[in-house]
Amino acid sequence: MSNSLPRVALVVLAVGLALHNLVMSGLWDAGLRGAGLDVVAAWKEVLLAVALASVLWRTKPLPLSRGADRLALAYTTVVVLYAILPQDWLGGEATGRGILLALRHDLVPVAAYAFGRCIVLAAREGPRLAVTLVATAAGVAAFGVSDAYLIPLQWWRDSGVPGWYREQLGLDYRGLSGLPENWVYNTGDETNPIRRLTSTFLSPLASAYMLVVVLLLLAMRPRSRWTMLASALVYAGLLFTHTRAAYLALAFGLVVLAAARRRWWPVLAAAVSLAVSVAFVQLYSEIGPSTSYTRSELAYLREYASRNPGTSADPLSARESSASSHLRNLRDGLETVLRHPQGYGLGNAGTAAKRTGVELRAGESTYTELGVETGIAGLALFVAWLLAVLRGIWSRSAWLTAAFAAVLVVGLQTDVLGVPWLAYVVFALAGVAQATTVALES
Repeated sequence: MSNSLPRVALVVLAVGLALHNLVMSGLWDAGLRGAGLDVVAAWKEVLLAVALASVLWRTKPLPLSRGADRLALAYTTVVVLYAILPQDWLGGEATGRGILLALRHDLVPVAAYAFGRCIVLAAREGPRLAVTLVATAAGVAAFGVSDAYLIPLQWWRDSGVPGWYREQLGLDYRGLSGLPENWVYNTGDETNPIRRLTSTFLSPLASAYMLVVVLLLLAMRPRSRWTMLASALVYAGLLFTHTRAAYLALAFGLVVLAAARRRWWPVLAAAVSLAVSVAFVQLYSEIGPSTSYTRSELAYLREYASRNPGTSADPLSARESSASSHLRNLRDGLETVLRHPQGYGLGNAGTAAKRTGVELRAGESTYTELGVETGIAGLALFVAWLLAVLRGIWSRSAWLTAAFAAVLVVGLQTDVLGVPWLAYVVFALAGVAQATTVALES
């Protein structure tokens, strides 16, 4: 196989995964559905498998020279063990399909990391990859802001997006006519809901986290007119996602960047970013792109509000409905892990459980989902692996250290492994940085 295949694969994953959901929903709307669309949607797994096989064929042995490598192998062993253990031994109820979905979810980051560990970027390839990442993020931001203001929400209701989520992925969203409820920021005023940037990811969260990663890269790029314009555009896109966890993750990443580079200016940038984020959130109901609910959506939201009293519409309050939901899910997941430390087996948490209709033992948090599936032992190995990766890249790539740390923090309230762009691209780059200095900042 060509020596260029792994590098081409990395670029294709970085760009293609940003477009994946938009393209797949378009294909669903065009009539390609069921098993046929599943085959097309598996392009990312196939590409990663082929690229990984290509680099392993040339390097022969698995890369196991570092502690992070050995921890990745140990974590993989535990995940596979929990996939084959009988569910009734563990108290789980997962279906065979659910186990396969969870196996893919839990091990894709390991495969991406192993793929990256076998890649050595040439001096000229790092800056080219950086340009690709920045251009992709700029495109995501530009499309997202334009969409929020120019494309009516009704167009998306009538598109293939609801069908892609409901029929193809098995994710039945009820609060917004089949669209994910988080497409809209509920201001508490039924006549003034506000659109959030979802862009080509069809998700404000996935869009936000990808933009955070690239903003941290831009923070380390040499100052020029183009980098400043790209930074402004990507940051504007991040603000319009109205994702507070991403705002905090960016600030945290900048503080890590300051520690890694031993400079103070990123701390000042973090403070300024937080101040801008707070002001933007407070003004969003006035300046954001307004939309409207349908009658059926209003009926569902009123019923939901009656079942969840005591929440606040203040976006800066811990009692705000979204924030309180995240906190509750994290607390409940931790309690489940502590009550059942041996784990329930794969397929009993997260989207795998939701898509297969079994009891959802934990959701949202990456760590509680893995703890529920693989027990405390699997969770401990996973966390140890992440920390070992972080330590391995600390002195090699400041921006990637900051980005990886930001992703780990976001994982407390979000299933970051369920965001393919993060699971494939960020973990692959973390693998690259274990062996070489990733010169993307220059």
